[in-house]
Amino acid sequence: MLFNSLHFLIFFPIVIGIYYLIPQKIRMYWLLAASYYFYMCWNAKYVILLLFSTVVTYVSGILLEKFAKNGGGGVKPKLCVAASFILNLSILFVFKYLNFGIESLNQIFAHLHIALNAPAVDLLLPVGISFYTFQALGYTVDVYRGEIYAEKNFFRYALFVSFFPQLVAGPIERSKNLLRQLDRPAKPSFDSLRDGFFLMLWGYFLKVVLADRIAVFVDTAYGDIETYTGVYLIVATLLFAVQIYCDFSGYSVIAMGAAKILGIQLMENFDSPYLAASVAEFWRRWHISLSSWFRDYLYIPLGGNRRGRVRKYVNLLVTFGVSGLWHGADWSYVIWGLLNGFWQVVGDVLKPVRKKIAGFLDIKEDSLSHKCIRVAATFFLVDLAWVFFRANTAFEALRIIKRMFTAKNHWVWFDGSLYECGLNQKNFSLMIWGILLLLAVDVCKYKNIRLRKVLARQDYWAQCLTVIVAVLGILVFGMWGVGYDAANFIYFQF
Repeated sequence: MLFNSLHFLIFFPIVIGIYYLIPQKIRMYWLLAASYYFYMCWNAKYVILLLFSTVVTYVSGILLEKFAKNGGGGVKPKLCVAASFILNLSILFVFKYLNFGIESLNQIFAHLHIALNAPAVDLLLPVGISFYTFQALGYTVDVYRGEIYAEKNFFRYALFVSFFPQLVAGPIERSKNLLRQLDRPAKPSFDSLRDGFFLMLWGYFLKVVLADRIAVFVDTAYGDIETYTGVYLIVATLLFAVQIYCDFSGYSVIAMGAAKILGIQLMENFDSPYLAASVAEFWRRWHISLSSWFRDYLYIPLGGNRRGRVRKYVNLLVTFGVSGLWHGADWSYVIWGLLNGFWQVVGDVLKPVRKKIAGFLDIKEDSLSHKCIRVAATFFLVDLAWVFFRANTAFEALRIIKRMFTAKNHWVWFDGSLYECGLNQKNFSLMIWGILLLLAVDVCKYKNIRLRKVLARQDYWAQCLTVIVAVLGILVFGMWGVGYDAANFIYFQF
């Protein structure tokens, strides 16, 4: 069930209505049933995997707390955590990485002139498996570290793992935030309902007005790189950076809004990432729930930056390499992750040099011009890495990069040819205005100007007028597809 589908627009009001009509003590069970129904709408049989991950991590939490009461320490807690990780990651490996491993082995043996020809396994990737697996494993580690209690109520814990707004594409919630809220749900208020609705409207704008419109241009150019070369690919690559931001942050914002209407506060997943002045800062602002998950559960346990500069750089590359693999079972994703780690290593190594050059040229590092240059350079590096994320293979990504900078068709900027790449002039102009609106909102957010709070202080007629205009704008300018078929979200494939 997609957020931008008619199915969800019927499902969600029913869930809300019943949730607030029934007694509070049974609301948890209603949300759990709604969450499992939401997940089963994709492939009902894969709900077994969700339940398996839930049971394994629930039992591991109970055992870890029992070990802690008996004195803690020793090998038993570590074995319990290891067993939870092995069982969960084994399922993830089979469904997401088994074919990737088989294909890689076949290629390695082929280079050695050995015909292995191991057959691929026909398995459909369960939607959201990477998200709910990491959320459940995070709970196991939190209990092991003593940062949260072991949840005794199985149904409450099952709701924590399966909470439908963020189940299939995040944010990857922490037990310290979501589980405690499910234990003591907030009372409904007009402010939370209004803020949740505003969030959902903004998320729908990002998805159906911007992301799905941009996708038409990007898919056209990347789908035929022999025809669309040079400027076409440059524009498509620039636009893909905006597309994936709007698509993924759109989902996260809709999830935050839906949860807020239900009295639950989810963590913010994006914080004006393209205004970052370094790649390291970008990753503190992009997909925050996953970035912080890898920081807390992989980078820091590996030693973080506590064991010298070389070890810090190795830990960074390992963390981002694994992050790339988390996103997809292909070497292009691994290269994308390693590139983002490499940019940070280079940035840290060159930091003293940059400071000396700035001092020599008398450049003020806090000046607007210097900040704009750093933001532009960061965007260029991040966007260059996005090519490997978007391309079908690593070799195709290299071909795209080559064709971006070698083809000489600069006239495309001026002769209207860009309007022949899937979007006519009207839709192309609408896309540009939408991107400018997104930029303005992100700048306000970067400067800690919360537009929802500004709107909340206005008269009710102004709020109602804003909602009416927003709803009509989304309905009229949204890309709803042939027969109003909802477009999938990019991160559903992970």
